Amino acid sequence: MTTTHDEVSPQAASALREAMNRLLIGQSRHTNGQLTKANLGREARLSHATVHRAKTILKEWDEAVAACGGTTAQQLRHDGETADLRARLATKTQECRELHRQLEAAATVIATLHHENTALRALLNRQGTVVPLGIRHATAELEPVP
Repeated sequence: MTTTHDEVSPQAASALREAMNRLLIGQSRHTNGQLTKANLGREARLSHATVHRAKTILKEWDEAVAACGGTTAQQLRHDGETADLRARLATKTQECRELHRQLEAAATVIATLHHENTALRALLNRQGTVVPLGIRHATAELEPVP
């Protein structure tokens, strides 16, 4: 059978209608489920040119997409999951910022304590009263090193 410049073969038309139905009910097999003409062609496994020759089917597609508001149940679910993930990411990002701030504050305190400890040990060492500490055994109390 020959085709005109604005129509497609019966097999292509059938593939497009089946793809259209799958996309509209949210059960795509070969795409992300978005209601686009490109996805219609991918779902039908047809070329871009073939899809655009199917004027009658594309008109049906446009009407069906308009009737459902351009969103399928699969897309709504995906959008809800995306919104949830974005909210969780924002929460985790805020938690990470807070922990980073706390880490920087702790590092500052530790550095200050280290410098104070070093200065005090130096002062005590000059006075001759420093007692070095050591650990003799992993479970033993801190004891002066002989």
